[in-house]
Amino acid sequence: MQSRNIHSRNDQTAHRINNRITARTVRVVGDDMEPQIMSIQEAMKLADEKELDLVEISPNSDPPVCKIIDYQKFLYQQKKKQKELKAKATKIVVKEIRFGPNTDEHDYNFKLKHAIKFLEEGAKVRAYVFFKGRSILFSEQGEVLLLKFANDLEEYGKVEQLPKLEGKRMFLTVTPKKKK
Repeated sequence: MQSRNIHSRNDQTAHRINNRITARTVRVVGDDMEPQIMSIQEAMKLADEKELDLVEISPNSDPPVCKIIDYQKFLYQQKKKQKELKAKATKIVVKEIRFGPNTDEHDYNFKLKHAIKFLEEGAKVRAYVFFKGRSILFSEQGEVLLLKFANDLEEYGKVEQLPKLEGKRMFLTVTPKKKK
């Protein structure tokens, strides 16, 4: 068992190969052969004849499944698959836009243009009105501002979360619309 632990530190995949396979009988598969069940000695001999490695790819099945393949090539293909999966995973970016309860028209339009750009790039926009001191009394004004903001962004994104007051901030979240 200790040889397996040493092996797993050297390799992230931790597959047992060749003489590290502990099962007595295995199901052997390969690119140019029919799957068959044989003893570990026969499987090792077959792998040696082809000058390839015997790699345990499914140790929990009964009997364990081993593949006759070049181990380095196998590792390379696995890394390649992992990279492809990682590349396909979508990364969600959230951009924040801050307003005051008394934001004037020019600042509002400037921030609206930025929000449109962010949504077109595929990022979520989280707009919030920050209330300082006694300005919390104007929370209705902040809500009206955020609703106007959501209405102006209607053709670029959809509202994920309506204005909600949390402490001294009122938030609104807008997600980009799916491109057709």
